[in-house]
Amino acid sequence: MSLPSIYQHKLAEKLTLLNERGRGVLVRIYHIKKTCSEPSSRPQFLSDKALEASLRAIGRRFPQLEPRSCSQLLAPLQKDKAALAQQLAPFYQTFLDVLEFRDHVYELLSTIDASQCFFDIHLNYDLTKSYLDLVATYVSLVLLLARTEDRRLLIGTYHCAHEMTHGTGDPSFARLAQMVLEYDHPLKKLAEEFGPHTQAVSSALLSLHFLFARRNQSAEQWRREQLLSLLGTVGTMLSPASSDTVACEYLSLEVMERWILLGFLVCPGALNSSPQCQELWCQALQGTLFVTLLRDEALQVHKVTEELLGSLKGFGKRVADVKECKDHAVAHSGSLHRGRRSYLRGAVRELWALLEDQPGLLAPKALFVFMALSFCRDEVAWLARHAGHVTKTKTPEDFMDSQVAELLFLMEQLRRLARQQRQLLRRYHCPYLARFDALVLSEVIQNLSVCPEEESIILSSFVSSLSALSGKEADEQQQFDFRALRLDWFRLQAYTSVAKAALPLRLCPAVAQVLNLIAFHTKLLDSLEQLLQETSDLSDLCFYPRPLEKLFLATMEEPSMLRYCLAFPLLCAHFSHCTHPMCPEEYPQLEATALGLCQRFLQEVAREACGCLLEACAEQHSLSQQLLPKHCAGTVGKAGSKKSLRAASKKGEAERDKPGAESHRRDRTHSTNLDKLHQTLAELSLSLNSVPSFSVFGHTVVPAEYLSSQLELRLTKAIVALAGYNQATQEVARPSEVLLGLSSYMSLVQRQCQLLGLDPGRLLRSVLLQQTQPRDASGHQTLTTIYTNWYLEALLRQASSGALVPAPALQAFRAVPREGEAPLRAEQFSDVCEMRALAELLGPYGMRFLSDNLMWHVGSQVAELKKLVAENMDTLVQLRSSCGRPEQMAALVPRLTSAESLLKRLTIVGQILSFRAMAQQGLREAFAHHCPFLMGPIECLSEAVSPDADIQVTLSIFELASAAGIPCEVDPALVKVLAGSKTDGSAPEEDYKVCCLLLVFVAVSLPLLASDPASFYSTQLDACAPRLRCPLCPPGHANSAHCLAKAIIQLSAALFTLHNRNIETHLKEFLLLASASLLQLCQEPDRARVRNRDSITLLLQLVVAESSFLTLDMLESCFPYALLRSAYREVCRENLLGRAPPP
Repeated sequence: MSLPSIYQHKLAEKLTLLNERGRGVLVRIYHIKKTCSEPSSRPQFLSDKALEASLRAIGRRFPQLEPRSCSQLLAPLQKDKAALAQQLAPFYQTFLDVLEFRDHVYELLSTIDASQCFFDIHLNYDLTKSYLDLVATYVSLVLLLARTEDRRLLIGTYHCAHEMTHGTGDPSFARLAQMVLEYDHPLKKLAEEFGPHTQAVSSALLSLHFLFARRNQSAEQWRREQLLSLLGTVGTMLSPASSDTVACEYLSLEVMERWILLGFLVCPGALNSSPQCQELWCQALQGTLFVTLLRDEALQVHKVTEELLGSLKGFGKRVADVKECKDHAVAHSGSLHRGRRSYLRGAVRELWALLEDQPGLLAPKALFVFMALSFCRDEVAWLARHAGHVTKTKTPEDFMDSQVAELLFLMEQLRRLARQQRQLLRRYHCPYLARFDALVLSEVIQNLSVCPEEESIILSSFVSSLSALSGKEADEQQQFDFRALRLDWFRLQAYTSVAKAALPLRLCPAVAQVLNLIAFHTKLLDSLEQLLQETSDLSDLCFYPRPLEKLFLATMEEPSMLRYCLAFPLLCAHFSHCTHPMCPEEYPQLEATALGLCQRFLQEVAREACGCLLEACAEQHSLSQQLLPKHCAGTVGKAGSKKSLRAASKKGEAERDKPGAESHRRDRTHSTNLDKLHQTLAELSLSLNSVPSFSVFGHTVVPAEYLSSQLELRLTKAIVALAGYNQATQEVARPSEVLLGLSSYMSLVQRQCQLLGLDPGRLLRSVLLQQTQPRDASGHQTLTTIYTNWYLEALLRQASSGALVPAPALQAFRAVPREGEAPLRAEQFSDVCEMRALAELLGPYGMRFLSDNLMWHVGSQVAELKKLVAENMDTLVQLRSSCGRPEQMAALVPRLTSAESLLKRLTIVGQILSFRAMAQQGLREAFAHHCPFLMGPIECLSEAVSPDADIQVTLSIFELASAAGIPCEVDPALVKVLAGSKTDGSAPEEDYKVCCLLLVFVAVSLPLLASDPASFYSTQLDACAPRLRCPLCPPGHANSAHCLAKAIIQLSAALFTLHNRNIETHLKEFLLLASASLLQLCQEPDRARVRNRDSITLLLQLVVAESSFLTLDMLESCFPYALLRSAYREVCRENLLGRAPPP
């Protein structure tokens, strides 16, 4: 063949284009196979019952399909022929692409054979690699086509639909159908097709013999050779890493195995003709059990090879070799690769640590980085492939590695280091190309004995292009582009590798060595990402989700590997490289798979970290609880009496460990559970903080955010669990205890968040703010809801039933003991400390929610009170007008109905308002502690309110003060609730009249309390036996009658503010009526009805003390203070008599 024809054949260009095209067609066939095999994505017509008979006929008659002659069988297709043709067009076109690709491959392989091309991976690397890639791609395509079970139905159905629509079939159908039939038994057909190409294929494969033997070594041999070690030869540490076959150094071992096994599978004749071919083939068979066709489609190479050779004559010995190699692979390949992974972990760790510490070594030793990445990639890919396909094995540990995460992590660190030092590589290799490589290439060219014109032009252009580099381009951030140079070198390989070439490359190895080195150096300048992808791409693992998840779970169970667990989410960033422009349909599915895997990995890491952190918080909470006062009672009691201590020692009672005993250790090796948790957290924090963010299919993933969101969710649940709320039994923890637990949780979380790389302020603010709302972000109950429900349903409900009594002196509720019932220790939930702790827990928003709920109950009680007033409207009007006529009042009072109900409901209102006052006091103290600079101005503003100010302005100021817990003359929350509970359908004047009569009703009903035995005002209250009092009980009425004062004053202020009336005037009217009613008790002859007259009389003084609108002078004007003084004296006398011991 003449030289001009060689230039015209453009072998380099065709090999490049066909390899890229073949990869795309292979991806499309893979997509069709997966689409038709999965029920969720399978084309609808293949599962249509109406078309089942037609499809069966097409599959049986294929390729003899004549819609006209089979009109009855194919009639169901007639109705949807246009839709079927449109739906099947992409599938059919893909099969046509296979046919077209086959034709071009036939043509190119024939051209290469005719040119008698010389292949040597060490010299014409690009030509040999592209040729073997084309052969492997074509074989994989044919085998994958044969595995597509629905190929006949897809092609045949489209042909019928096309003919029904256009009246004639597709012109390419006959050739396409013939190809499909030929490849029903693909291996035999491929062996026939590649018969003429055996010489070229075998020569290309034989060039791998030395390289494959050198690369396919055990870990012991690597260790003896100190592979990848920069410290083994310290004297040459600064020398540039070079090789006569640079590209071969990082050529994938998996790729070579695929070339060898698929090449000899279609060219079996070479195995009997060449012992070297047989030796190379056996070495490849002994190293693996499965060969990748594409992604997760693998070939069980021993089985198919044995079946093929068994069907051919003269290959009996080779069949025996296959069986022997299979036994060897099953027995030894797992341990071989396990040893390699173990060696690589140590060697790559050392390499990364050295380059991280001395990044200047990266430039001369860049080759070591890509070799390490390639070796690691091969081992990880082998492990995933075999873990996904090997189902039954006697040695499952060979296909499971709990330490593979370290290898993946080191790969990511090397990739990151190469990207970070990109400028360093440019600044080193740019002058290196100009001042060394160009000179060496020029010298080699001058030593050539003969150099044709075309080759001379190409070589001269190489020297001129490299010599033109000044070295300043790297400093000036200029973009390099040497793709044209590398393509020219590829062309030159094709020109000089044919028979009768004027410049045979095999006779000029120095040219090949220098240009291969130059090609590598130029890639470091302009194609670093492509080089990294070529040597470390693990995108195929996207199709092995189950093995990946198993490896990840094994990693999470290995404590020493936790610091590398982020390597699995980082691995998902590779998955975007598995897409191909020829198959955009699979992009959404691949994106969902990658993001789903990444999310599962990160959620599991976050879950593990959260579990450790919350368990440590629980341990810390347990330690803090040991310091509670209630736990030291036993110790204090023993310390108070030495006899009791001696008695306890005699009885052999176990001494309880004191707080802090857990810190005493006998030696340093002893570790507690808390130590182990901290160690685990430290390992996980190293992993999570190794990468701030990364990208998966264009989505930015921030590992710390997964931990933050997971921790926020679980910390919220843990805080709610601290309350220990049981709705059935109404049990709940004291707010002070919950606050103590929350403080211990917060302190540990703050310390650990710094270790985990989180923002503790943002996290805790989010968690604690959720607790101030009725529901958290997940819709679950919060501390606000729990404590609001408990105080309403448990504490205040029992108070309304008489089981609890507000104790003003203690500012708490106290239980009223009852026989046969265990009293609620209400003071432990309602005293000043507990209310302050409650305010700390719920915050202003939570306390506002609690207040709103309390006021809602007050509003409902006021609505009932107004109904009672409406029932007695006429009588109350007469009573109001008869204020100065005692005889008439005495005659009208018995006509009132439901007076006891009125007092009961008003007492409940007083109890609710008393509890709210306690809660507001706790809020005020908490607010003053946290925001003292705000409390002062708010207090000054509330004190500056004058009676003449606008009512809306006044209410706005009072609302601000109430939010800070400051008591106000008029409660804005109560005003707001009462505004919504006005009498339905009534005019404002009518409602105002009801409010006035309500005070009249209350005033004339007060004397009824005198007959109640529980109305006795006692400083030693015991409602169970009013006359037998305990000195520890607080002062007050056993029936909570003292709460009436707060209810009367606050309701009056709110109601008359709502109607914009004078509060003081109406309260004076109330005092006048109440005084007249109580004075009438002095004339009551029935002693039973006035038994507690003095105690009820004291209510007038409590009303005046509660109100800022009333004074003692006002009370004196309508009720003699001497009577109050006498009532106090009588009450005190009875208290003293009741406290005296019985005779």
